[in-house]
Amino acid sequence: MSIDIKVPTVGESINEVTLVKWHKQEGEWVDRDAVIAELESEKATFEINAEQAGTLQIKAKEGDVLHIGDLVATIDTAAVRNESSSKNEVELTKVNPKHGPAVKSQTTTDLKATPVAAAMIVDRKVDVREVVPSGSNGRILKQDVMDALQHPGQKPGTVLFGRNERAEKMTVLRKTISRRLVEAKNTTAMLTTFNEVDMSAILAARARYKEMFSKTHGVNLGLMSFFTKACSYALLEWPAVNAYIDADSIIYHDYCDISIAVSAPKGLVVPVIRNAESLGMAAIEFKVAELAARAKDNKLTVEEMTGGTFTITNGGIFGSMMSTPIINIPQSAILGMHKIQDRPVALNGQVVIRPMMYLALSYDHRIVDGRESVGFLVRVKELLENPGLMLFGKDPLKSLLEL
Repeated sequence: MSIDIKVPTVGESINEVTLVKWHKQEGEWVDRDAVIAELESEKATFEINAEQAGTLQIKAKEGDVLHIGDLVATIDTAAVRNESSSKNEVELTKVNPKHGPAVKSQTTTDLKATPVAAAMIVDRKVDVREVVPSGSNGRILKQDVMDALQHPGQKPGTVLFGRNERAEKMTVLRKTISRRLVEAKNTTAMLTTFNEVDMSAILAARARYKEMFSKTHGVNLGLMSFFTKACSYALLEWPAVNAYIDADSIIYHDYCDISIAVSAPKGLVVPVIRNAESLGMAAIEFKVAELAARAKDNKLTVEEMTGGTFTITNGGIFGSMMSTPIINIPQSAILGMHKIQDRPVALNGQVVIRPMMYLALSYDHRIVDGRESVGFLVRVKELLENPGLMLFGKDPLKSLLEL
């Protein structure tokens, strides 16, 4: 008996996907719920699992554009698993250390080799990271080891001072990113305003409390929670920055769904922290860590990247000193963080060295005026330079006196 594996429904607005990668081979045995393939839509990457155990018959090729409901593969559930093939290959991590140095497998795959190739690797002390497997299922063959020995420190086939070019088809996600960036430039009246913030108070608070914070909450104290909290207060005070245009209407939000720009293997993605204004610092850090990890593993769902009323992007992690971030449409504004660098600043008539960061707010001038954009950024600066204000959104003493 065979069962069909079809492209599942992944979102209301998504009609087609691209088959990016097969994780299993034609005719290979697959266990129930095992990941067999990876699909990519214009918004996210997701996996297809085996609904039953059996042998796999592939019906679509890598790179094929498929529609919802299209047949991807079938699984022969009447097949019997064949265990004999495992006797013909030797796992490199199981080489007897008495006969040579232990050979470590690569971090991303379970490298395997034929007995002759495994013996050569041990005898000649070959670094398996320099071996390119050419056998089925990533198996290292004798010729692969010989190629690595003939080109030490160099991947086989690499030519010094070569001038080769290669064409690579854009992924669906990269096409979507390209289209949206051009659309943002062409359909918004985008301007950018700048300010700088003295990060002394934030860095001092992290240095003082990071160990206690980690022990208490089980998560590290980063910069993103401070910025998310500060932006949430500022967005509620300057609602135009937290709104967007829909045809002839302006949609305002009484909540802050903060999109966090994350660099993923296939491009920039912006998962959303829902109701950030209501979350504590630890809850924000947990969510940031969770979303970043899921992004790096291409595990984000469409729902996790849908919506968002404002975006924060941190180019500082790559060393950027200043930039003009592009609005994440249909939102009306995006805050750009940058590298923290010690700089001389004037303080009380004296030149002192302070850890400074440039902030950039790109905004849609159709809905956000100069007063709102500058006021928002000044408020974010004030909250970051005086993090105690974020407890109530204003000076604790003024709050006590109800001022």
